[in-house]
Amino acid sequence: MPAPHRQLANLTFSLVGPGRVGSSLAAWAVASGARWIAVAGRDTGPPDSGGREGPPKRMPLAELASGGQDLLLIAVADGALDRVAADLAARPQATVVLHTSGSRTAEALAPLANSGSAVGSFHPLKAFPAARPDVAEAHGIFFGLDGDPPAVALGARLAAAWGATSGTIPPESRLLYHFAATLAAGGVTTLLAAAADLAERLRLPPDVVGGYLELARGAVEAAGQAADPAHAITGPTARGDRDTVLGQLAALAGPAPEMVVWVRALAAETLRQRARVGLAGAPQRGLLSELEEP
Repeated sequence: MPAPHRQLANLTFSLVGPGRVGSSLAAWAVASGARWIAVAGRDTGPPDSGGREGPPKRMPLAELASGGQDLLLIAVADGALDRVAADLAARPQATVVLHTSGSRTAEALAPLANSGSAVGSFHPLKAFPAARPDVAEAHGIFFGLDGDPPAVALGARLAAAWGATSGTIPPESRLLYHFAATLAAGGVTTLLAAAADLAERLRLPPDVVGGYLELARGAVEAAGQAADPAHAITGPTARGDRDTVLGQLAALAGPAPEMVVWVRALAAETLRQRARVGLAGAPQRGLLSELEEP
């Protein structure tokens, strides 16, 4: 078996979209032995990895022809994907073309499929607030795949080389797969922002926000260690503490009345998730019934 840093030896690829995601994945590929040939798209700074053959050649999108290479990786915004695919299809492209969009299926690359490339999606379930060039950042993350068999196979090979996992997402489930991802990342962050907002309205000490963040880190860590995240939910709602939960909702109506509806719905969902894993007794079922009342 090849050493981890050579598992993609002899694989050649080009990149469209050298932003935070694209430059990260390209760096991971290089760290695993692949050879980066060319890069096209809006430039976000000079690549810091080009492999033994030197840095990738920069060129306008209209000139990129990756024919003869193993992979063309497209990491552009969802709204640009159709235009980019149509432009690239006018020239010979790599054996496999993968895009990194979470909400789009392989069908977004139909023009490239029609011109002879195997196409697929290769979506990393990871936040990229900045480029993450260290391949260790890939360890343990999940890549959502779909598309032609050769494209899915190459996507799985890339993920395995980086110590990541992967699986095929049915096209009909793609939008809600991506929505679930936004719940796991953006949703959690939104809840933290709401906690900070409430703390500000209540004129709590500024350091309490750091305390909420630390609390959230511990909760996420516990969820990662549980057989199912629902097992790790704690707090008065999970315990079915009716008086505390209803008291909190009543108190919230003063400083943040617009939060009451969604906080009530979130509490009900907490109880439904506990029930799903068999952790809802009579107190939880009674509280859920009250929260679901119109």
